Parts: sequence; structure tokens; C-alpha cells
Amino acid sequence: MHVPCTEAMTWQVMDQPTSVAGKRAAMGGPPPVGRLLREWRTVRRMSQLDLALDAGMSTRHLSCIETGKAAPSRDAIARLADALNMPLRERNALLRAAGFEPGYSENALTTPELERVRGAIELIIAHQEPYPAFVLTRHFDVLMANNAAGRINALLTEGRPSPHSNLLHQVFDPDDFRRVIVNWEEIASRFLRHLQEEIVAVPTDDAARRLLDDLMAYPGVPPRWALRDLEVELSPILTMVFRSPMGELRFFETITTFATPRDVTLDELRIECSFPADEHTAAVCAQLVREG
Repeated sequence: MHVPCTEAMTWQVMDQPTSVAGKRAAMGGPPPVGRLLREWRTVRRMSQLDLALDAGMSTRHLSCIETGKAAPSRDAIARLADALNMPLRERNALLRAAGFEPGYSENALTTPELERVRGAIELIIAHQEPYPAFVLTRHFDVLMANNAAGRINALLTEGRPSPHSNLLHQVFDPDDFRRVIVNWEEIASRFLRHLQEEIVAVPTDDAARRLLDDLMAYPGVPPRWALRDLEVELSPILTMVFRSPMGELRFFETITTFATPRDVTLDELRIECSFPADEHTAAVCAQLVREG
């Protein structure tokens, strides 16, 4: 269960991080599309033959694209991106590198283009009452929270606001919610593992790598956490245990994403809904509503 420092039911316009390719483009033109393809193919551990077969083209043609001897069509870029399972932001970067306009829009949730989607999100987190719900970016920035999140926030911190709008900083900062997380090592290592998997999935994401470095710099974080421990099998359900003036509170959560989004912002959104893991926690949540 994540407790944001934002006001309940309030949207924040966050600066969306750009990909490495996007930064290079802003500094003087995109990188060669072949270089980007090689980077992604290497991370996905695909040979030229593997990628060519999955994208429906000859190995020779793919080789020519990677070496700059041939320019890919827009359709070829789309098939390659599908085969590499690239997120929408990185697909746009690949299109720009090939000399095409981006294929996917990126609208803030506060814009008219996403008004109906925003309404649906507000409905989802409002219906989660009296239990907390949050809207997060792929870098764990809290964009929105329901009223229940605000009530739990106030209870756990005794009214002291969090200095962070990023969930992971809240969890790792010894002066923030880390103080009230009973099973902190389990929670922190699990979140760090999730961030590392995001980096593996999107190797060009410099913002995620910086976030990982920032988290590892907090006191008391074991150096071994910097590397993924693939031998440790993660539990399918993670229960967060908090100390509170009303006793220990236990929550587990579900994550909702948008299916086949056509907008970069929606592709990167996560709706996290927290549920009580015991009767005491459920009773406390209900009591907080009655006390207003």
C-alpha cells in the first residue's frame, strides 16, 4: 500500500522522462536506427536471424538496416518494434531515428484528449473506498490518490507530509514512510527488484537507472541489492505491514494497466489498489471514514 504526499483526488502534471534516443534527438538529431536496433536486440538476446524471422523480413535486409546500408520503411519499423516488444515511448524514438514522425501521441492526463480516460480512472479509485488507491507512472511517481490514501497517510505520519512525490523514495528514505514499514527489507528489496526488471525491459531508460542509483545511496541499503537475485522466487502476493497509532495495518495490492493503449502516457500508467489483509485493517479503514 503506497501513501503519496499528494492531496487526495488531485492530479499532478509530471514531466515525463524521455528515452535515451529522445535525449540524443534533442541534442542534435536522432541516432542511426541501426544502432538502436542492435542495442535492443542485444538486450532481448535475439540474433539477427531471430529478429528477422519474428519481424517477417530477411536476415540480409535486417543486416543492411543495422549497418545503415538500407533505410527501413515505416511498416518495417512497426514489425521490428513488435518483435522486440518495445514500449510506445521507445517505438516513437525508433521511428524518429528512422526519419519518421512519432506514431503515438503523448497527452497529459489533464488534457481534453484524455478526459474520458481520466474520468474512468477517477471512478476506479473512488470505488476503491474505504481502501487506498493510487495512480503511478512507470517510474513510481504518484499522480493521483483517493481520499482513503489521504486518511491512511495522515494516520501513519501523524499529519506530517511526505517530502517525496515518488513512491520508491518514500519507501527508502529513513525519514519518510520507511520508519513505519514493519517488513521494510522485504518490501524495499521487492520494489528494487521490480525497478531492475523495468530497466531490463527498457534498456534505454536513463531515468530508471538514475532512480536505482538514488535508492541504493540511501543508508542501510545492502550493496548486494544493486544486482538482481534471479535465484530468489518472488511471492505472488506482497503484504505491506505498517506501524500505526491504531495498531499494525496490513495491506496487499493489485495493479491495473491499460490494454493496447495508443497513447504513451496511458502505456506507462499503473493503477494500484490496496486491500486489507486482515479484519483489523479493514475495521480501521472503516473507522477512519466515520471519524471524517
